[in-house]
Amino acid sequence: MHQRRTPLYSKNGYKILWGFILLATLTNCALPTKAVPTLIPTDTPTPLPTLTPTPTVPLVMLVLPVEMDMDLSNLYQKTVYDLAQGAGYRYQVRNTLTTADLEPALKIVIVLPPDPGMSELAAAAPQAQFLAVNIPGLAAGGNLSVLGESSQPDIPAFTAGYISAMITDDYHTGILIPKDDTDAQKALTAFTNGMEFYCGLCNPFFYVSWEYPQYVEIPTDEDPARYGAYADFLILQRKVRTVYLYPSIATPDLLAYLDSTGILMISPIDPQQQLRSWVASIRPDVLNAIQTAWLDLLAGNGGKNVASLLSLTNVNSELLTPGKQRLAEQVLDDLQAGFIASGVNP
Repeated sequence: MHQRRTPLYSKNGYKILWGFILLATLTNCALPTKAVPTLIPTDTPTPLPTLTPTPTVPLVMLVLPVEMDMDLSNLYQKTVYDLAQGAGYRYQVRNTLTTADLEPALKIVIVLPPDPGMSELAAAAPQAQFLAVNIPGLAAGGNLSVLGESSQPDIPAFTAGYISAMITDDYHTGILIPKDDTDAQKALTAFTNGMEFYCGLCNPFFYVSWEYPQYVEIPTDEDPARYGAYADFLILQRKVRTVYLYPSIATPDLLAYLDSTGILMISPIDPQQQLRSWVASIRPDVLNAIQTAWLDLLAGNGGKNVASLLSLTNVNSELLTPGKQRLAEQVLDDLQAGFIASGVNP
């Protein structure tokens, strides 16, 4: 007997197979087709970040002579430093100044003698305001302001005469002036009146055949190296112990020589060296004047003559004690207020 074979695919088997095929076909048709993105080239560059430059902080310069008294130098530096800090400015102090130092951010320059060439420097930096302090021969204008010496020679001379009589034994005082100078003659008269304001006739206790103050006139064409010989007449022949020096006579060499003799000195000048026998300077109050002029300099309102009242500076408290200094300052204030007359016609 032959065993009957079962066919590989039965009728039901074909139905099942076709069912799977149909299911697979329908499944493939239902799957979504994934779209491939199309890249479009472009010539538009990616923008770079914009760099904003950092603003430069404005600069204030103070130019001082290297040989200036240290205490006075520190006082100038502190005054200008405080002003610069209050304005939010940078600050530099220098002993010299050239056009190569004038950077674009420079805003204000304050210069004390000697003159580094202020007119040329101001012209080279029109964006800055320059203030020349007690530098002779300069005219205010443009961006250059000038703080000058007092034009009243009688007021410091009167005050010096008052101080001299107050601190000098037996009123042995004197004055050195240039010859044939109208202002110097006014200073001589005012010095004498200042002495008399303090002590009346100022008669020396010990008899001498001359009156004080004694004075010497130095010819305008004299060699400054010989000024010491004229001073010797007052010191050795007339026994003068305190001398008032007219500004044009007070050279550094003469000051050094007089200091070596021990004679006391008063003058409207600002000595640039240490002097043991220097009593006081009678000068414009420069620090106050700088502070007063600061707002104009800051606002760019330059080209002005800056006024200042006289005051006592460089005071040696061992020679002019605090009590005597207060008396002298009161006389100086009253002179400038018109309460005391110097006895000299303007």
